[in-house]
Amino acid sequence: MTGKLKGKVALITGGSSGIGFDAARAMIAEGAFVYITGRRENTLIEAEKALGNQAVYVQADVGIKSDMQRVAARIAADFGHLDIIFANAGIGSYISLRDMTEADIDKTLNANVKGTIFTVQTALPLLSDGASIILNTSITANLGLPNFSLYAASKAAVRSFIYSWTQDLKKQKIRVNAISPGIVPTAAATGELGRSQEEERLRQQWRAKLTPLGRVGDVKDISQAVVFLASDDSSFITGIELTVDGGLSAIFANKL
Repeated sequence: MTGKLKGKVALITGGSSGIGFDAARAMIAEGAFVYITGRRENTLIEAEKALGNQAVYVQADVGIKSDMQRVAARIAADFGHLDIIFANAGIGSYISLRDMTEADIDKTLNANVKGTIFTVQTALPLLSDGASIILNTSITANLGLPNFSLYAASKAAVRSFIYSWTQDLKKQKIRVNAISPGIVPTAAATGELGRSQEEERLRQQWRAKLTPLGRVGDVKDISQAVVFLASDDSSFITGIELTVDGGLSAIFANKL
């Protein structure tokens, strides 16, 4: 590795598994010290062990502002500043418009929209000039997928933040970008969407055939792009949504 994040302090929400965990691994490999958050302490403990002494977990629910204030206080006590935020935590499930309940709406928007706001808002006093904020959106925000409107709408809201926050934070030269993953199978996603492992395997085989690059994504595809947006390699990039989906949304949006 090149050490392109050497000396940087990063916060990754939803960092105990999947994309968040691999982003933490990739940032550490480039020299960063990483704080990971999540709701399940047992998973966080295992993730911290696997990541080594350049990672620390703080149990927190991104949808609860006091939890994220506690995370910021821990970082402030340890380092006094923060260089990178990857607001990655989120949830999603298939649910039709007819069946959608108030509880469903609150659960999704609390995690995906409020959680993104609280993550960035509580950490703002710690952000150094030139810091990098990366939000996790989704290609589904641009697609008309059946029974997925609530999740898609929440990610469209998150995408909108990059434009206004780029303006809000320009005096500090804080860059705000989004990473928009395509199909990236993870254990958490499979469980949330209610499919069995076999159903998921068959679904991904079908989607791989549709994708111009001939495969579905891997968490490493996303984490490498996140490191790019976190590093000085992207120092003249702000206010963008970087789509990492093998060309799927651009070419086959009407076949998903």
